[in-house]
Amino acid sequence: MAVIALAGCSGAPGVTTSALALLLSWPLQAGRRMILAECDPDGGAVLHGLLQGTLGDRYGLRNLSVAARKGEFSEAFWRQLIDLSAEDGNPDTPRDRLLLPGITDPAQAASLDQVWKILAQMFRGIEAESGHDVLIDLGRRGACGPCGVLAEQADATFVVVRNTLRGVQAAQGRVRALEERVGGVGVLVVDQGPYPAGEVQRVLQAPVIATLPYAPQDARVLSDGAEQPRHFIRSPLMKRARTVSALLLQRATLHRARLDPRGLRAAGGEVTHAG
Repeated sequence: MAVIALAGCSGAPGVTTSALALLLSWPLQAGRRMILAECDPDGGAVLHGLLQGTLGDRYGLRNLSVAARKGEFSEAFWRQLIDLSAEDGNPDTPRDRLLLPGITDPAQAASLDQVWKILAQMFRGIEAESGHDVLIDLGRRGACGPCGVLAEQADATFVVVRNTLRGVQAAQGRVRALEERVGGVGVLVVDQGPYPAGEVQRVLQAPVIATLPYAPQDARVLSDGAEQPRHFIRSPLMKRARTVSALLLQRATLHRARLDPRGLRAAGGEVTHAG
């Protein structure tokens, strides 16, 4: 189980869409949960994208700042989560794919300095005590400034990059800054452009861990709440997202093992080496 952060860069590379695809396709054992937290200081996108504004702003990160001041953070956190399990169209799906919506106005980020720190600790506790996976959407600049503590406490951080000239150039500074702050940064490529993974890896000086297909029609279901086609969960995007999740988990496990091999063995984990 792991805490994984996804970061973007300028040019809207598709961080939130990728995160939602991973959330809805993440392989889960019985009793496990997957939590996606929108922690973009520029504002979340799911409430008014995938969910089409149907829930207003009753849920989300902004409500946790008051709870933190009152010492009621843990209880409030679980009340702010929205179940997205039924998005796969199956009413019998367990309620195990949960979303913490982001702020609705960038101005709200100013009141969250303490919340970021508490969230980072809570995500570590959720992963360690409950075995749940946590995916953090940091947006385009969320690993900088006060909310960068979320990337520092994650098992692994990945930058989402489109393999176009514009996308790769935009990612260069972002990857360097994250590498300096957290180290061990990986790249998740959205395969829109002509550059192969090896070339992206060479330019960014960071390993390409996995690739998602560029699928605008399927992506609009996740980014804008477009009508879901039949068998959406088995579309190429969602099927590939399931494979990508396993690769990200493997990377996170290896990265944690390098930082604290004794802690991993104490938790009963095994260290494997990729071929």
